[in-house]
Amino acid sequence: MDVSADALMDIFKNRGIRSSYTRMRIMQYLMVNRNHSTADEIYGSLVEEIPTLSRTTVYNSLHAFVEAGLARVVTIEDNEARYDADISDHGHFKCDSCGRIYDFTVDVDCIQPKALEKFRINQRDVYFKGICLGCLDNK
Repeated sequence: MDVSADALMDIFKNRGIRSSYTRMRIMQYLMVNRNHSTADEIYGSLVEEIPTLSRTTVYNSLHAFVEAGLARVVTIEDNEARYDADISDHGHFKCDSCGRIYDFTVDVDCIQPKALEKFRINQRDVYFKGICLGCLDNK
């Protein structure tokens, strides 16, 4: 997904996020690289382009995006926070062999338990772990 700088500035303004070149590049990275990156991976990919970039800036920007509803945290492993610019209801599958994370569509009606029908649900997370087709074919 390619989003212009002007469009991103408008999105940030509408969500109350201070706009900067660094924040725009981090958001563009999330939108283009749909690989559920960690903050360190984002930092490593952008630091050559933005030599003044710090890990703290990446973490703070990602936190602002999550708080504003522009991104979500994907925590399949307890010690690993990954970020996703797709905030729609969908599931994630992580391959135990190659570590890749795949998105998949979920039927929201199937993940809305009757016992919670009067609750306000802020986020739905569906995670599966196993071996992806690519890794199965290579065995």
